[in-house]
Parts: sequence; C-alpha cells; structure tokens
Amino acid sequence: MAAGKEIRGKIKSVENTRKITKAMEMVAASKMRKAQERMRAARPYSDKIRNIAAHLSEANPEYTHPFMESNDAKTSGFIVVTTDKGLCGGLNTNVLRLLTARLKEMQSSGEDAQAVAIGNKGLGFLNRIGVKVVAHATQLGDKPHLDKLIGPVKVLLDAYSEGKVKAVYLCYTRFINTMKQESVVEQLLPLTTDRMQADKNQHGWDYIYEPDAQTVIDDLLVRYVEALVFQAVAENMASEQSARMVAMKSATDNAGSVIGELKLIYNKTRQAAITKELSEIVAGAAAV
Repeated sequence: MAAGKEIRGKIKSVENTRKITKAMEMVAASKMRKAQERMRAARPYSDKIRNIAAHLSEANPEYTHPFMESNDAKTSGFIVVTTDKGLCGGLNTNVLRLLTARLKEMQSSGEDAQAVAIGNKGLGFLNRIGVKVVAHATQLGDKPHLDKLIGPVKVLLDAYSEGKVKAVYLCYTRFINTMKQESVVEQLLPLTTDRMQADKNQHGWDYIYEPDAQTVIDDLLVRYVEALVFQAVAENMASEQSARMVAMKSATDNAGSVIGELKLIYNKTRQAAITKELSEIVAGAAAV
C-alpha cells in the first residue's frame, strides 16, 4: 500500500491548497467591492476635471501650456501601473504585453524610453527588459493614496516640460466588470482638446481668472494629469481584486477536480491491492 499512502498524501496536499485558494477567493471578493466603490467614486471627479481643463484651454487661446505643445525629443515616457502581488490571472501579463509591443515600435524607429513603475510587477518587468526606470511607487496597499503617486509622476511631467520627453503614455488595466478587464495604453502628454473631449462646438467658454490665467491653467493641468493617474490606479486595483477572485475560484474548482481524480485512482489502487491479497490467500489455500 505504499502507492496508496502516496496518493493519500497528494489528496491531503491538494485539499490544503483548495482551502487556501477558497480563503483567498473570499478575501478578494470582499476587497473587490470596496475597490469598485472607490473606483466609481473617483470617476465623476476625473470626468469633471477633464471637462474643465478642456474648457479652460479653449477659453484662453492666447496662452498655451507646455503640456499642450509637442517637442522633438527622441525619448518617450511610460507610467506603468501594475499590481504589487501576483495570483491575479493574466492581468499584469496583458498590459505588459501591450507595453512591450509599443516599446518594440519605438525601438524600430530609433526612439528611447523611460518609465515610472507603479507596482512591483511592473518594476520587476521593466528592470528585466532594460528600460530605464526614473521613479517608482510600490506597496500602495489596498487603497490608492495620491501623495504616494505625485512624486514619481512629477518626474515625467518635469521631463516633458523641459523638452526631454516627447510624449508620456499611461499603461493600466481599465475595469469593465467583474469578469472583464481591458488593458489600455493611453497618451497623457501632449494634451489635446480631442483627448480631453472638449465640447467646444456646443458652448463658448469664458472665465474670470484669479490671480491670472497662466497660474490657474498651470495648476489645473498638473492636477488634471494627476487625477488621470489616480483614476488609472483605482481602476487597476478594482481590476486586480476582480481578476484575483476569478483566478482563485478557478483554482478552487480545479483543485476539487484533481481531488476527485486522485480519490478515484486511490480507490482503484486499493481495490487492486485487496484483489491481489485475496488471490494470494486463495492460491495458498489451494496449495495446502
């Protein structure tokens, strides 16, 4: 019964694994609801600041913010939003695959890249493929904090303002629903009225600026970019918990299937051993 003992050990091991994945599924489901609430609560603010930024840019055409202008730099920047932990299916793999495709296009055209990594998985990936990481933010926890994101993001914003970076892209996973998440690579800079979805054909916008238009627009557009990054992190966290819950549920179901197969093998092995012993007893009795 050495084989039977080995199979019982495997069954016990898989049962323990199933308990762990079931617990992780339940934890992810609890965190998922909170992450979705935070993500949906942040969406109206992002939409509103997007509209205001577009209206201000249209209302004051005599001043052009640096974020609205293009430059001839040969380097592009990427803000890569991933998770700190794994066990969430292909969530990180999908967005990093899009990033890799974009980097290959840039390399073929002779352009360089630098990145800001938000999340351990993205940081490790960028280091492995040799992309210059100018700043990073990790261990964000289950709730995004803007103060942890401002510093790393500002590095690329300053580089763009100084003409060292041609464009800045935001890579993250957008939450669609519990079963579907979409990997996205969006252009953050340079900003355009199309990117900000201005409704200039419907309204003629005008404002009274205090203290002056430049001060207001400079501050607003920085906050605008920060709001988009914060929303991307919130979307990514909601996607992470949803993907982890689905992945752990699948792992729990698969563990159940494996246990069933192992029990069937164990029963067959045990029955074969019993049959063999009976045959030996009968053969011995017949010989006597």
